[in-house]
Amino acid sequence: MTPHADDRAFQPPAANPHARTRAGSRFTVVEVVGEIDLATVAFLLEHLDAATAGPQPDVLVDLRQVDFFDCSGLRVLCRAESRARERGGRLRVVSDAPGIRRLLGGAGLLARFPPLPAIPGEGRN
Repeated sequence: MTPHADDRAFQPPAANPHARTRAGSRFTVVEVVGEIDLATVAFLLEHLDAATAGPQPDVLVDLRQVDFFDCSGLRVLCRAESRARERGGRLRVVSDAPGIRRLLGGAGLLARFPPLPAIPGEGRN
């Protein structure tokens, strides 16, 4: 099922300084930018909640433009992944940064969020 196929009126939240959402035909991409910490995590939460609200969401969280990501960001990733799974969907992480891999590994979340190096199909013509 395509993202939000049952909800033709899906409108992602407005882009903010730390997150923006693009809904495509195969999956919804939440692009995360800059520093995600206790002071900024609500910007990300808004987009993840919207992306995981519909039936069978297929969400990619693109962390390739993140400069800093702490445990508050991990908490909202876990919450969003649980919401997606409860609705018959999935949530995956995109990152090629060694720091993100170390953070996920240190938190014991690497098996739950094995990072994809790129968005599937990105760069293909």
